[in-house]
Amino acid sequence: MVNDPYCEADRTNEMSKEMVNKKLALLLDPEKADLSRLPITESCRPDYIFVGGSTGGDPTDFIRALKEKLSNDKRQTTNDQIPIVLFPGNSSQFSPEADVILFLSLLSGNNPEYLVGQQVKSARKIKESQLDFVPTAYILIDGGIETSTMRVTGTKPLDPNDIQTIVDTCIAAEMMGKQLIYLEAGSGALHPVSSDIIRAVKKAVSIPLIVGGGIRTPEAMNAAFDAGASIVVIGNHFEDKPEELEKFLTAKRSYSAAVLQQSGLTAQRSADERFMHLALLEAEKALSANEIPIGCVIVSENRIIGRGHNLTETLSDVTAHAEIQAITAAAETLGGKYMPDATLYVTVEPCAMCAGAIGWAQIKRIVYGAPDPKRGYTVYAPRTFHPKATVTAGVLEDECRQLIQEFFKSKR
Repeated sequence: MVNDPYCEADRTNEMSKEMVNKKLALLLDPEKADLSRLPITESCRPDYIFVGGSTGGDPTDFIRALKEKLSNDKRQTTNDQIPIVLFPGNSSQFSPEADVILFLSLLSGNNPEYLVGQQVKSARKIKESQLDFVPTAYILIDGGIETSTMRVTGTKPLDPNDIQTIVDTCIAAEMMGKQLIYLEAGSGALHPVSSDIIRAVKKAVSIPLIVGGGIRTPEAMNAAFDAGASIVVIGNHFEDKPEELEKFLTAKRSYSAAVLQQSGLTAQRSADERFMHLALLEAEKALSANEIPIGCVIVSENRIIGRGHNLTETLSDVTAHAEIQAITAAAETLGGKYMPDATLYVTVEPCAMCAGAIGWAQIKRIVYGAPDPKRGYTVYAPRTFHPKATVTAGVLEDECRQLIQEFFKSKR
């Protein structure tokens, strides 16, 4: 039996790191959004754009107009990296023009039409489109007003004072295989989901939390982050005051910087950047071979024990990803398949396949540069790593993303 190298200090440190990697989503309702007022620029970019609403139909024309708006904006040079996420209110609100769809089930209501009925109606066309989807538990919590979701679905929200029922609903969602939990106070809510609720749910489940509804200030956003939200979604407020998007993004960056400073991760970041530079050198090798430029190094006791870069075209092997090549090399160096003292550095978020290999190798720490919101493990396999493994995201993110972007631009 392999000795477990992890300790309680690792858990505390991981909690601090998780607080840094928070995301802000801009929600656009095709029936209400004015794209001419969309304030996205190179320095003012949300992490996601959610598209959807409780009413309305096919959003294809809206998404196409959104993409055209972004691509024509001379101030924007990286707009294609903002994932467009469908947030549907019913089965008609589907479009293959999006990047991913939240496959929602309204678990807080007792209406079978929105538990499974609408899902059955949309399942075939989603599958045939090959659009990425994420099974998501949608949980409506009373925000002080009657929302359009309540009227359309004929359901009541959960009582915000009954935290036990809210937590039990979220536990059930995870046990049913949902990959995300969306805690929603409702469009135009008077009161956002409370920190006490978010904190209690975060403690009870291991899947990521999305929180939306009634968030009107950067302080309210950061409070949701602090309590455990992975993604905060804001719609109505930015419809009324689109110019405030930059203020919220600035506050999010300041929040992450403060967490880094308080948790003492600055020194670790410096070491991480040094090894990520070496992973980027591996990615450059892939680029020279006309491969998708992703590189990886594995480090143990401050020395590199394995290197690798993408070789799928060279070897005609779909499994020849950078992480797989590096794990194989590290196993040869160590003379064994387990790496419980190792840290893996990779320039792009691992896919589900590579995450599985990393988990089987028992690698204790994973560091990646650019996120992959379409194919990354956080979408398809968020619990694949060793249960006590820690993850750091966004190290040299800009450099890692730029290398990928330049490669794909050269192919157009």
